[in-house]
Amino acid sequence: MSEEALRASVMAALARVYDQTTGRDVVTSGHVQNLAVTGDGEVRFTYQVRPDDPGSLAKEARAAAEGVEGVESVKVNVQLPQSAPAGPSGRPPSQGRQLQPGSVPAPTPKPGILPDVGHVVAVSSGKGGVGKSMVATNLAAALAGAGMSVGLLDADIYGPNIPVMFGEERRPKVTGGKGSELIEPLEAHGVRLMSLGFLLDKEQPAIMRGPLISGILKQFLEQVQWGKLDVLVVDMPPGTGDAQLSLAQTVSVDGAVLVTTPQDVSTGDVRRAIRMFERVDTPVLGIVENMAGFACPHCGEVTQVFGYGGGERLAEELDLPFLGRIPLDAAMVSAGDEGQPTVLSAKGSAAASALEAVARAVAEAVGAVS
Repeated sequence: MSEEALRASVMAALARVYDQTTGRDVVTSGHVQNLAVTGDGEVRFTYQVRPDDPGSLAKEARAAAEGVEGVESVKVNVQLPQSAPAGPSGRPPSQGRQLQPGSVPAPTPKPGILPDVGHVVAVSSGKGGVGKSMVATNLAAALAGAGMSVGLLDADIYGPNIPVMFGEERRPKVTGGKGSELIEPLEAHGVRLMSLGFLLDKEQPAIMRGPLISGILKQFLEQVQWGKLDVLVVDMPPGTGDAQLSLAQTVSVDGAVLVTTPQDVSTGDVRRAIRMFERVDTPVLGIVENMAGFACPHCGEVTQVFGYGGGERLAEELDLPFLGRIPLDAAMVSAGDEGQPTVLSAKGSAAASALEAVARAVAEAVGAVS
């Protein structure tokens, strides 16, 4: 089939993908742009996400292109829209040029990625400093303590904290011959671990642009010998950037756990992160409220340092499960610095009990059993 004929067939297939909320297909609505086809059957196009799109629409467009006879691979460059700056009235202008976001070519999903992994769970947040990596660490350790085979992938490329939180400083080994090398994950506290922090010197910064981040994440998914796992926990970087998009479009993610602190500046960012996961058709398993209150070790009085209940209110507003409230605990900070997850080092404490409850809720939500 000629390139022109194949392009016409792909365009026709895409034109049969309809947005049920508007009744328009993704071609005439302008969602699909810059369609290109090569002679060897590779298809590329840009997909422009709109604020009110159903979460599955982009995947339906990809599937339609993949189903065309003669198509060997499909690469989609997903662009997430950004609002225009507010005008003098404080509202976005109804007309005029809008800021266009940068985008990263989304990796093409392969059916053979993580064939022996039962469930993939992402732990994410809208902003940094809310304890996301602490939750991911204890979630993985608690699941492993419940008898499951668990892996933890540190996708926070700029701030890889998992090595410290698990007290692991070794370098991973590489096995296999040239062209088929695999990285062996390290193991600590019964959890298999992979992090860029294992590959960098302690003070070496990760200076790289978005496409490199996507490439590293893809390598950690495809070229790490994870083996048979009940659950792979992925500690995501904060925000709604390249890593989140690449993960959702590289493997099937069973769900995302969103971590927030109680105050509005944090819950507002989490709200945006939730909408992002919805756009890429990833279920949100629920919200964890961290740093919920500090109990004085001398008098027992509880002080709400960052407010109270913001995460629970957000969960109720968005009709999402509220997975639990983690109190501030100085012992939890020390445990993380010493490489000892709280669910192991302070079992029976309020923080450990809350984290174990989060782990049970997540396992139940994705159907993981030991």
